[in-house]
Amino acid sequence: MEKMIAVGVVWGATNAMMHRGALLWEEALKSSAKPHPHSTLAQKFLISLGNWMKLLSIWQYSIPFLINLSASATFFYILSDAPLSLAVPVTNATTFAATAIFAILLGEHTHLPRAFFGTALIVLGLCLCINS
Repeated sequence: MEKMIAVGVVWGATNAMMHRGALLWEEALKSSAKPHPHSTLAQKFLISLGNWMKLLSIWQYSIPFLINLSASATFFYILSDAPLSLAVPVTNATTFAATAIFAILLGEHTHLPRAFFGTALIVLGLCLCINS
């Protein structure tokens, strides 16, 4: 159970961090080349590939992304020993709550009462899943 919750926390934390990196990427894209409406498919592909490379070059995105992928590998390993009907709800609920909490900690604009109320409901639901 602790491993499932740990994976959910890592996913939630990295989701919030990747969001910040994606915002930096969007700012960088505003100044980059955009495909012309009459561009060939190859030109559109190269521009898209360049945009993805630019995203991966932003460390605020790529480092949390790699950590997130590591947590995904850990999750698949956990599934070999845990029932799917427990692992998925626990991990997903924890991810949702952790994303909200880490977004608040990173200073994102959120409606705090709703975020805390939703997180409290998630914790209550997790307790019900674990104790059933």
